[in-house]
Amino acid sequence: MNKISIKLINENQVIVMEDLSVKNMMKNHKLAKAISEVSWYQFKLMLEYKCQWYGRTLIIAHKNYPSSQLCFTCGYKNNVTKDLSVREWECPNCYSIHDRDINASKNLLKLAI
Repeated sequence: MNKISIKLINENQVIVMEDLSVKNMMKNHKLAKAISEVSWYQFKLMLEYKCQWYGRTLIIAHKNYPSSQLCFTCGYKNNVTKDLSVREWECPNCYSIHDRDINASKNLLKLAI
């Protein structure tokens, strides 16, 4: 975590991340072990103090921000994507095809700008 956080700090002036509800994510028994091993809270703390140290900006999207549900192209909110098994989806409004994770990262970038 230390190496990754330093790499992010050195390569970026602004870092955007989601404030995920890990407690709720742990309720998914198929993912609970993998989620618990990641130490997201500790990683977030490392980023917070290192951003202060090195003069970087850390933006944390609210827990309810629908980053993977919003169409990056037109802004349509697709509630079907709440299901984590949906990895790709087509926007019924503009017909753009989105990868869940890439779409979420683009929405977080848009939030930062």
